[in-house]
Amino acid sequence: MRVLGVDPGLTRCGVGVVEGVAGRTLTMLGVGVVRTPADADLSHRLLAVEQGIEQWMDEHRPEFVAVERVFSQHNVRTVMGTAQASAVAMLCAARRGIPVALHTPSEVKAAVTGTGRADKAQVGAMVTRLLRLAAPPRPADAADALALAICHIWRAPAHSRLQQAVARQAVHATKGRTA
Repeated sequence: MRVLGVDPGLTRCGVGVVEGVAGRTLTMLGVGVVRTPADADLSHRLLAVEQGIEQWMDEHRPEFVAVERVFSQHNVRTVMGTAQASAVAMLCAARRGIPVALHTPSEVKAAVTGTGRADKAQVGAMVTRLLRLAAPPRPADAADALALAICHIWRAPAHSRLQQAVARQAVHATKGRTA
C-alpha cells in the first residue's frame, strides 16, 4: 500500500509518502513541504498548494491519501486556512479517483507513539525510528505527514474489516425485513 500523507497548511503543507503493509517494515519514499508566501493572495496560495500536491501525486502515484482532519482551534483564521488546504488535498485525490481518509491528530499520535497526547518531538522521534531514518524530518509538518501515512497503513485493515462487518449486518437486517 502506498499512501500520501498530507498535513494541511497554507504556509507549510507537509507531504510524505510511505509504502508498506501493517505488521511489516515500512519504507519512506519521499517527504517534504509545499510552501506558500504568507503575504500572497489566498487564491494564489491555494493554487500553489494544489500544484505542489499534484506534483507529489504525479511523482509517487499513491493508492491512498491520508489527510489530517481539521479540528477547532482558538484561532479561527488558522483553522480556515488549514481547512482550505485540506480541501485542496482531497480535491486533488478525488480528481484522480484516489480514496481519501481523514485522521484526527490524536488518532495519528496514538497510532505512531501509543498515546494521543504525544508532542511533536515524540511523533518525530517515532517516525524516525519506524522508517529507519537518520534524523527526524524537518520541519515538523513533514514528520506529521509521514505519521499520517503510517497511521493510515496501520489502521486501514481494521477499518476495512469494520466496513465489511457493517455491510454484512445491513444485508442481514434487510433479509430479516423481507422474510
